[in-house]
Amino acid sequence: MSEEAGPMLVVYDDPSDQRSLSLDDTSSTEESPDETRLSLETTTDAIPYIGQRFVTHDAAYEFYSEFAKRCGFSIRRHRTEGKDGVGKGLTRRYFVCHRAGNTPIKTSNESKPQRNRKSSRCGCQAYLRISKTTELGAPEWRVTGFANHHNHELLEPNQVRFLPAYRTISDADKSRILMFAKTGISVQQMMRLMELEKCVEPGYLPFTEKDVRNLLQSFRKLDPEDESIDLLRMCRNIKDKDPNFKFEFTLDPSNRLENITWSYASSIQSYDVFGDAVVFDTTHRLTAFDMPLGIWVGINNYGMPCFFGCVLLREENLRSFSWALKAFLGFMNGKAPQTILTDQNMCLKDAIAMEMPTTKHALCIWLIVAKFPSWFNAVLGERYNEWKAEFYRLYNLESVEDFELGWRDMVNLFGLHTNRHVANLFALRSLWALPYLRTHFFAGMTTTGQSKSINAFIQRFLSAQTRLAHFVEQVAVAVDFKDQAGEQQTMQQNLQNLCLKTGAPMESHAATILTPYAFTKLQDQIVYATHYASFPMEDGFLVRHHTKLEGGRKVYWVPREGIISCSCHQFDFSGILCRHALRVLSTGNCFQIPERYLPVRWRRISTSSTKLFQTIPSDHAEKVQLLQSMVSTLVTESAKSKERLDTATEQVSILLSRIREQPVSIQGTRDIPIHRNL
Repeated sequence: MSEEAGPMLVVYDDPSDQRSLSLDDTSSTEESPDETRLSLETTTDAIPYIGQRFVTHDAAYEFYSEFAKRCGFSIRRHRTEGKDGVGKGLTRRYFVCHRAGNTPIKTSNESKPQRNRKSSRCGCQAYLRISKTTELGAPEWRVTGFANHHNHELLEPNQVRFLPAYRTISDADKSRILMFAKTGISVQQMMRLMELEKCVEPGYLPFTEKDVRNLLQSFRKLDPEDESIDLLRMCRNIKDKDPNFKFEFTLDPSNRLENITWSYASSIQSYDVFGDAVVFDTTHRLTAFDMPLGIWVGINNYGMPCFFGCVLLREENLRSFSWALKAFLGFMNGKAPQTILTDQNMCLKDAIAMEMPTTKHALCIWLIVAKFPSWFNAVLGERYNEWKAEFYRLYNLESVEDFELGWRDMVNLFGLHTNRHVANLFALRSLWALPYLRTHFFAGMTTTGQSKSINAFIQRFLSAQTRLAHFVEQVAVAVDFKDQAGEQQTMQQNLQNLCLKTGAPMESHAATILTPYAFTKLQDQIVYATHYASFPMEDGFLVRHHTKLEGGRKVYWVPREGIISCSCHQFDFSGILCRHALRVLSTGNCFQIPERYLPVRWRRISTSSTKLFQTIPSDHAEKVQLLQSMVSTLVTESAKSKERLDTATEQVSILLSRIREQPVSIQGTRDIPIHRNL
């Protein structure tokens, strides 16, 4: 093939190839046009040969790529050549093995962290060269050089598909992935669903989880500044419609959104009553945006999760967490929770110590246990389940001394002296083991059942829209949906017929005051109390199971002051009186549980009613509590038949009309806030 003389313009797709890969233009010769045949894009079962012709250079690339895939390697574009100043454009192209060339030497920059990734390049000399010709009238590309000698092992068919060149996501699959992202499912779940849809074996999709994450990441980076502006605009719009909506944010030195947190009026009201124990879950990230997500959640008097607030952070560090906690306390009028449960994050731990010094910080046991398989399965093998059972036994102990002695024996028994996870767990034992936490109130949120309920509740907020600005609205919708569902469940609980198991006056009394959720837990303790015996002592009572001759719990009771406490600390921990204290009350002819052991946070009282208790004199509060109990009993009894319900509805309507005729500014109640909706 004749080529015009003149200076050549050579362009390298990768500058590193210029040093390491030298292809000899005379290493192969052309054959005459008569001895060649034109290879179209549909040709698949052929080996490249000198003189082979293609309509376009892209057709040649696709042909060589298919050949490489069958052989066990992939290719990339190496360099292009063209005439300088004569307007003929590209005249020659080189395609090379993906392992051609050598690792480029990077100039060190102390201000930027270096990524030490091992390169796959090893100087492989396999290549295909094509040249442009117009000898037959129409332009075409002809193979003028080919070598298929590799200095590395070629991959098997089940391995070559993982090379980046062969991992592709079609437009249809991209649309599917983005739709899945809107529903909030994980990338792993997306892969499983698409494998089922395409009827392929696990791992045989034409792309990997990493490719999907990269796709979502690229989508997130389309307009980050516009997203931030839209998000702030959305928050301001909500604030205009609802002055009680609260949000705070920070901007970085470049005036871009850094962190943002918000809470709704209903959430702030719920926190005022049920914010004594809080879960701050920071283990999730938005599916469609690479931002850590923190959600504050609690448990209401019906045992259902309630939303307190939400935060999006750019970084998970001490500064960001401190800002988030400070903003949250600002929303809640400076009221810190008694206890807070979090993941095992040391930055968050330090931030809580700084911003909430009076709050007891603990680690969510269910988040710790979730890591056990990866930590201990391989180490313990067949003994893993045996070890896990022993761990739970130690976790549920009451005595700190028994726990520490048992832990030492467990380490010796299973040979875990050098295991770093075991050492770390023991170092943090005061943050997760129950013997260290029983004197603090956690509202039952350390139990497995509540952990599942809280996790399911949080999952509703993770169905992130592809637009960040929509997330605030989406959370609001999820909170509203949960509130409506909670009201229905609350009504169902209140309408259910509570079955008294002992007939004891204490049980009947508690049933009229506590929510069904709390009463069921107390009822279990009342039933268990009948199996225990109490023995008077100089400073209290010793209570133990009737089948035991030793041990037991120490109960201290001051009848005149209505104070009772037990060494098991169950009431301190859950707000539900224990079987040991109930046994002593029963022995002492006490027919009602003292008021202070039927806490307001577990009563059949709405959040607005509870706020009322906190603002009115104590004598009026007692009357309101009594009225609330009577109303709860009225609803329970009336729901048992249609006739009762009709009578109750008629009489309550008459009573309500008479009450509304009464003046509200009477002596002794001038400071009582008026709630027209009660």
